[in-house]
Amino acid sequence: MRLLALVPAVAILGAPWFANRIEPRILGLPFLLAWISGWVLGTSIVLWLIDWRERSSLPRE
Repeated sequence: MRLLALVPAVAILGAPWFANRIEPRILGLPFLLAWISGWVLGTSIVLWLIDWRERSSLPRE
């Protein structure tokens, strides 16, 4: 489950090769900037999901 944390890092670091274009514009932002902004927010969601799964797998007292 912790390997899931690599997904946002790869998505952000790979963005210049995959998403390097201006069109389409998303909320007025060029696609690359929207892609990176989305993954910055998505990173928080992924890390929360990892934390939630880790806490749910701990033995309860």
